[in-house]
Amino acid sequence: MSRRLGLKVDVDTLEGLKEGVPALLDILGERGIRASFFAALGPDNSGKAIFRVFRQQGFLKKMLRTRAPSLYGFRTMLYGTLLPAPLISAAAPDILPRVQGAGHEVGLHGFDHVRWHDRLLDMNREEVVREIHQAQICFARIMGVPAASFAAPGWQASKASRQALASAGMVYASDTRGSGPFFPRFGVWLSPVLEIPTTLPTLDEVMGFHGCTAADFFSLVLARLALGRPQVLTLHAELEGGPFREAFARFLDQCLDQEVTFFRLGDWARELLCDPRAIIIAPIYQGRLPGRAGTVSCQGEPEGRA
Repeated sequence: MSRRLGLKVDVDTLEGLKEGVPALLDILGERGIRASFFAALGPDNSGKAIFRVFRQQGFLKKMLRTRAPSLYGFRTMLYGTLLPAPLISAAAPDILPRVQGAGHEVGLHGFDHVRWHDRLLDMNREEVVREIHQAQICFARIMGVPAASFAAPGWQASKASRQALASAGMVYASDTRGSGPFFPRFGVWLSPVLEIPTTLPTLDEVMGFHGCTAADFFSLVLARLALGRPQVLTLHAELEGGPFREAFARFLDQCLDQEVTFFRLGDWARELLCDPRAIIIAPIYQGRLPGRAGTVSCQGEPEGRA
């Protein structure tokens, strides 16, 4: 029985789409590895994230620890404030078809990444539906069909967002942090959209703690892969496709040397949905994770099976 790892690539910014994604396509293509890419397609309002300093405990400390301004670039850090917010989908419409053409999965990472990340829990269902609808219009314009999968910016999920995803016909979502696939429950309402959570820490959560480097982080991830238990690692196009691309490439080589099997999240979702009654049900709650500012949506304790 091999160790299985799903690579989930979040594309938050225009820079990530234009520069990080092509770099990741090269790295993955050279090794014959397929991944799942999720892109934010609305305005790049990355500069507005600075206001989290006043709202989210630990945000400033994380920015300093990870050297975020140097990692994301000067222009990106000004988009939406001192510089106009470019529409990501319109600025680089050729890249996502290239991703799909290379055998990777392509899904949505929202419309306005910063707005979803910072305001989702205060949005009503109508507002959430509008965000998803706007993203789907951009996606269909580029890809020819609507997206069938979604990954929430900042791992932020709510009853309203999950209802909107169900109405949009999503096959699955990857909105939370947890231990394995489940159907989310909010009170008495059970979401019909399968959830495949991120199960491993991310580079930006670990980097800088006690001198931890990118190489140290990837060694930690490799050590946590267990036989027979698929894991999901979230990458960021701006990081693993940017300053840390060489460390990421070495990590993939180590995985291949140790016979780790890679999978696309959509393939796993279809495999699981062949027998939905075997999938557990669990609530979603807001919790804190080491190295991450604010709260994220987390998988609760199992409550039986569907």
